[in-house]
Amino acid sequence: MKETSRKLGVAAAILGAITILIGAYGAHGLKNIVSTEAVTSFETGVRYQMYHVFALLILAFCIPLQAKQIKRIALFFWIGILFFSGSIYLLVLKEYLPFDITKFAFITPIGGLFFVIGWFYLAFHLIKVKKDNSAL
Repeated sequence: MKETSRKLGVAAAILGAITILIGAYGAHGLKNIVSTEAVTSFETGVRYQMYHVFALLILAFCIPLQAKQIKRIALFFWIGILFFSGSIYLLVLKEYLPFDITKFAFITPIGGLFFVIGWFYLAFHLIKVKKDNSAL
């Protein structure tokens, strides 16, 4: 197993566990303190985070790319998770934060953009693998 794959797999597994904990908090802890609409937004953040945990695991162990390409795709997904899901979590909890997070609401779509860039970058390099098997 490549060291890059092992490290990414470990990080994705830990992020998966954290995602489950965040989701459990959203399902059980939030419903008593925020609106149903806010819980739904929170669940969107959790769902997108878990989708990208799965993508990171697949990237680590199933995608025939070079380590540099895998690292770059993973970075796009990590930033997407942080900006997209992280900002949603903070926006849902804005009433309980000591600062005004709404000024940073523009971060959410930037996170979504990083997700999209990561997926396009992955597609681009998979197309290159088909044409040039040197990455295998």
